[in-house]
Amino acid sequence: MMKVKKRILLLLIACIMLVLSACAGTGAGGKGGKGELTIYSPHTPGFSEELAKKFEELHGTKVNVHYAGTNVLVNQMIAEKNNPKADVWNGGGGILAFESAIDKDILAQFIPQSAEDWAVVEDGIKMKHEDGYYVGVQVQVLGFAYNTDLVTEEEAPKTWEDLLDPKWKGQIQFPNPAASGTSTLMVMSYMMKHGEEAGWEYFQKLADQANSIPDSGSAPTSAVAMGEALIGIGFDFMAYDQKERGETVDFILPDVTPILVNPAALVKGGPNPEGGKEFLEFMLSKEAQEIIADWNLIPVHPEVKSKTPLNLADIKSHAAILDMDWVNENYDRIRNEWKDKIK
Repeated sequence: MMKVKKRILLLLIACIMLVLSACAGTGAGGKGGKGELTIYSPHTPGFSEELAKKFEELHGTKVNVHYAGTNVLVNQMIAEKNNPKADVWNGGGGILAFESAIDKDILAQFIPQSAEDWAVVEDGIKMKHEDGYYVGVQVQVLGFAYNTDLVTEEEAPKTWEDLLDPKWKGQIQFPNPAASGTSTLMVMSYMMKHGEEAGWEYFQKLADQANSIPDSGSAPTSAVAMGEALIGIGFDFMAYDQKERGETVDFILPDVTPILVNPAALVKGGPNPEGGKEFLEFMLSKEAQEIIADWNLIPVHPEVKSKTPLNLADIKSHAAILDMDWVNENYDRIRNEWKDKIK
């Protein structure tokens, strides 16, 4: 009897060990035992979910995406600094939020192998951080959305100065630079070229042309789609998203304008750093870049074609030269001064 009980006990132990071994071998993410991966992203949920699904399919690692606005995510990563919950931060409306986050000690240094030979700045576009704290995974262009039912392509403004034409009086919208990083970049880019005094003079005139200056970066493009404005300042993909939905909206690439990569970065001290590195490698792969292109974003992979009229090779000649040191030093000051100077 004792021998039977002993055999049963040994059999139970063996079964338990087998189950534990299987769990360790596959983990929460399946193949390879890499565990789960957590991504923080302000991107559209559908876009992030498609990327996550493709990564899971290729690498067998379960991906959890936590969605929130960029500022919310940054504050959350700061609050979690002693016990990080995220492995990767993907997207933030351009590089400004990432540049600012470096000083907050929430990012780790990692550049995917495919981007190691990239120049830090290519034709005025900063493609990656000089010390490896982020890498650009897609490109976005600041320009002019216009309503094609109400404005012809020939009539539409082609330069920033064209926006001051009296015919656009009361017909323009642009985001509030005190609230929108998109618009802050617009202001600072103009000042780098023309000086602060001329910049403030220009933006007071532009504010006088506007019928609304909303806080949201995408609101002006939506207003154009609804006919509430003829011209809206925003990023290219905002206009092309509206156009894809059947709205009478198109986009003008200005002669010289801010062009930014939207980066991804490894979170410092994240629970799955190896999985995070693998995800960043994936973001520059052909598979991920094709998803990026499908969402009307400009890919950085040379073999992936943009689905919009804009591609990286052609837009480089339009890129405004940005002094990122000056941007970092003066970003908060310019935002605060906007509230006092522009009436």
